[in-house]
Amino acid sequence: MEFLAVFAAALASYVLGSIWYMTLAKPWMAASGVPTTEDGKPANANNPMLYIGAFVCALIVSGMMRHVFALSGFDNIGEGLIAGLGIGLFLATPWIITNYSFASRPRALMVIDGGYATLGCTAMGAVHMLF
Repeated sequence: MEFLAVFAAALASYVLGSIWYMTLAKPWMAASGVPTTEDGKPANANNPMLYIGAFVCALIVSGMMRHVFALSGFDNIGEGLIAGLGIGLFLATPWIITNYSFASRPRALMVIDGGYATLGCTAMGAVHMLF
């Protein structure tokens, strides 16, 4: 059951990320500087390794989150939501902001990517508590 929970939580975060970045595609591409094709899509959008790599990373985060939750004794959706929110908002997002600040990346990119890290971790935390 643990593996199913890790997979389901990673999948939930991945799907949320797909929706997040499809919705914010234009501002994200402008802020990130990703090269685009003539039709305005990212030039590397057809590279399956990007999507596979992103899902593998979601699995890694989800697995560690499950481990931390088990050690903490979390057992309800409220605890999962709050812990996931905390992980995203107070661990992942500050790290993103630090890296982007030193790289002189735009604030809009920090907000978009930090927002996804926060929402993705929140979704993961909630889904973990469903198992």
